[in-house]
Amino acid sequence: MTDVLRRGRVSLAFGFFAQGVAFALLVTRIPAVQDRYGISDALLPVFLAAVPVLAGIGSVVTERLVRRVRPSRLLRWSQPVVLLALLGVGAGDRVAVLAVALGVFGLAVGALDASMNMLGVSLQRAYRRSIMLGFHAAYSLGGILGASLAWAGAHWDLALWVSYLPVVAVLVPAALVGSRWYVDGESAAGDGGGGAERAGGAPGAGVGFKVLLPLCLVMTFAYIGDSTVSNWSAKYLQDVLGSSEQLATVPYNVYMVTTLVGRAVGDFGVRRFGAVAVVRGGAVVAAGGFAVVAGAPEAWVGMLGFTLLGLGLCVLVPQTFAAAGRLAEERDGRPGASDAAVARLNVFNYVGFLIGSPLVGALGDAWSYRGAMLVPMVLVLVTVVYARSFEARPDRYGGGHERPRTADVGRGSNGL
Repeated sequence: MTDVLRRGRVSLAFGFFAQGVAFALLVTRIPAVQDRYGISDALLPVFLAAVPVLAGIGSVVTERLVRRVRPSRLLRWSQPVVLLALLGVGAGDRVAVLAVALGVFGLAVGALDASMNMLGVSLQRAYRRSIMLGFHAAYSLGGILGASLAWAGAHWDLALWVSYLPVVAVLVPAALVGSRWYVDGESAAGDGGGGAERAGGAPGAGVGFKVLLPLCLVMTFAYIGDSTVSNWSAKYLQDVLGSSEQLATVPYNVYMVTTLVGRAVGDFGVRRFGAVAVVRGGAVVAAGGFAVVAGAPEAWVGMLGFTLLGLGLCVLVPQTFAAAGRLAEERDGRPGASDAAVARLNVFNYVGFLIGSPLVGALGDAWSYRGAMLVPMVLVLVTVVYARSFEARPDRYGGGHERPRTADVGRGSNGL
């Protein structure tokens, strides 16, 4: 079982990495996509908003599908679809083609994000210690690589399809091969089969929205903060703090790097101090980052604020998925009980993404961009109030201080 878990962990980490590459390649080349298809500035927000809306629909559909189909199957086929849809975005020549490609991308991303995190929660349960932050660190690493490849494509003025084709040609077969070792909830629980179709109702169906509401709010607020950085950091540094155009491109890269670093070490913090302490600390650090950004007298101080944001926000999303999985299983008890809860929670990923950028933009235009930065600061601080929702029972996996029982060591406790 140890080898099964190790292979499952590595293959899933690669899935997160590949998704980080694909998403970064899309969002960092939006200006090139706009130029290729001749999309007006007025129409562009419609296309951009359609992707998270359709991703939310894909996540809802995934919640239904996992009643009958294992998450590993959904992940196995949704990841190649996402990558091929990305290639379609770069290779098309008409707006209708772009609309179809982005529609497929959005729906598949919803299924992909939900199923990836379902498998991550299942593996964390089997390991009986925190490993979710490591998966999201792989996503951050993929995002950094994807953004770097996008920069190279823009620097050498490559056509979109030329930039995308080599990446897709490598990642699609690699993802399909790696999918052979995915570990579902049933397999991670050690039932020996892991191949039986699901029947008899939805796992986790007893976990209603009211129970998940604190975690849904934390997820939304975390992505409001994240989208604020990704959409407004460059403009803020240049227009408000008076930096050069070149320096204004740095904060997001710094944010991504500090997100990677924070997630790479975050699991150790959860094991040592517990999820509640890590989430509270992350929320306070992130709020401090927004406060520094809002009050920064010049660009380099603003850069420090965005650095703090990466270190603080990076722990919230992985721990929210893990907490939803624990909560569902405590109430249901079946190995796959967390799947429906994770899919429901994943929808609020896109809710936060949709709200964040327009909210800051509207407040910036009506009030000031410095004042606008205080709103996500307050929202992130609300996470401190809900931190108890991340507490694991002493006999549950991934809670932080508990040690694996001796009988569990052979099942992956000393794995990767």
